[in-house]
Amino acid sequence: MSNKLERKLGLFQSTVINMIDMVGIGPFVVLPLVIDIMGGPYFLYAWFAGAIISFIDAMIWSELGAAYPKAGGSYNFLKEAYGLKWGKLFSFLYVWQTLIQAPLVVASGSIGFAQYLNYLIPLSPIYQKIVSGSLVLIITLLLYRKIDTIGKIGTLLWSGVIFTLCWIIYGGITHGNFVQPIREMNDGFNINSLFFVALGQASVKTIYSYLGYYNVCHLGGEIVNPGKNIPRSMFISVIGIAVLYLAMNISVVSVIPWQEARHSQFIISTFFEHLYGSAAAKFATVLVLWVAFASLFAVMLGYSRVPYAAAVDGSFFKVFARLHPTKHFPYISLLALGVTAFIFSLLFKLSEVITAILAMRILIQFIGQAAGVVLLRKKKGIAHLPYKMPLYPLPVILVIATWLLVFISTGQTFILSGLAVIAAGIIVYQLKTKISKT
Repeated sequence: MSNKLERKLGLFQSTVINMIDMVGIGPFVVLPLVIDIMGGPYFLYAWFAGAIISFIDAMIWSELGAAYPKAGGSYNFLKEAYGLKWGKLFSFLYVWQTLIQAPLVVASGSIGFAQYLNYLIPLSPIYQKIVSGSLVLIITLLLYRKIDTIGKIGTLLWSGVIFTLCWIIYGGITHGNFVQPIREMNDGFNINSLFFVALGQASVKTIYSYLGYYNVCHLGGEIVNPGKNIPRSMFISVIGIAVLYLAMNISVVSVIPWQEARHSQFIISTFFEHLYGSAAAKFATVLVLWVAFASLFAVMLGYSRVPYAAAVDGSFFKVFARLHPTKHFPYISLLALGVTAFIFSLLFKLSEVITAILAMRILIQFIGQAAGVVLLRKKKGIAHLPYKMPLYPLPVILVIATWLLVFISTGQTFILSGLAVIAAGIIVYQLKTKISKT
C-alpha cells in the first residue's frame, strides 16, 4: 500500500486545474462591482492591473514551485526561506490561515452560486443558504477519489468554462460594437489621485478573480516533470485567462452600456437576454453555475494538500497527515476544509468574503514568500533552480509594493481582521510548541 502522493498530472491537466480555479463565479459577480467602483468606462484598467500583478507574482511562484515541487505550496516555500526558527513559524501561520481563508474562498463561490441561481429560481435567503451549503458538500464528495480520476473530471469541467467564456466573447463581437468600450476607455482619460484610489479598490476585486494561477504549486507532489510544468502551467493560465477576461468585459459593455451594467445583479444572464432572448439567458445562467462549480472543485482540491503537507512534515496537527488507505489522497484535510467551508457558507455575505480573503493572505503568503525568494537566493544561489525569474530583483520589488497597496486598499476593518488571524495563529503556534516539548 502506497503512503505517498502519486505524480499523475501533466502540463495540460495542471493548466486545466489552474484555469478552472481562476474562473469561478468571481468574474461574473465582480464585473458590475468594478464598473461601479471606477464610475465609468475606465474599469478595464482594473482588469489590466489584475492581470499584470498576477503575471509578475507568477514569476515568484514559478521559481519557488519549480525548486520545491511538493504538496503544500507556500508551506514549503516559507519553511525553506526563513530557516529553522522563523521558517517553522511562518509556515505554520500559512497553514493556520489556510484553514480559515481556503474555506472562505470556497464559501465565496458557493454563496455566489446560490445568488446567481436566483435568476432561474427565486430563492429566499434561507433557501440560498441551503443551496450554498449543499454545494460545498457535493464538491467534497466529488473530490473523495484518486488523483488521476480528478484530472479527468477537471478536464470535463474546464471544457464548460472555456465554452462559456468564448460564447460571451462571440456574442459581443457579432452583435455589439466591440471596439466602442476601448474608445470610451481612452476618451478624456485623466490620471489623478481619485483615479488611483478607485483603481486600488477595484483591483482588490479583479485580483480576486485572477487568484488560482498558483494552484499547481499546492499540487506540486502530484505534477509530472514539475521543474518545467509548474512554471508553464502558471504563465499559460494567467495569459489565457487575462485575454478571456478582457474580451469578456469588452463584449458585455459593447451590448449593455456600462451605465446599466454597473447595477446589474445577473450581468451575464442579462447580456444573453439582450442578444438572444429569455431561453438563451437561462441556458447561459446554467453555464455560469457550471463555471462556479468547476472553480470550487479546483479550489478544494489544491488547498486540501496544504494541511496534509505540513502534518506529514511534523509541523501541524498529526491527524491531517492521513492518506486514504486505498485512494491515496489526504481525506482528513479535505473533510476538515469541507466542513469549515460549509459553516462559512451559511454565515457570511459575498462582498465581505471577497475582501477578507485578500486581506488575510497578503502579508504571510504573498509578501512573505516574495521576500523569501531573496533569502533563498542568498543562502543557496541560483545554480540549482529549474526556473529563474527574469529581471530579478525587479519582480520581487514590484510584487511587494503592489501587495502592500492592495492590503491598504482592503480597508481598516479587513486589515485588522487579517492581523487578528495572524495574532491568533502565533498564540496557537506557541501553545503547540510548548505542548510538543512536554
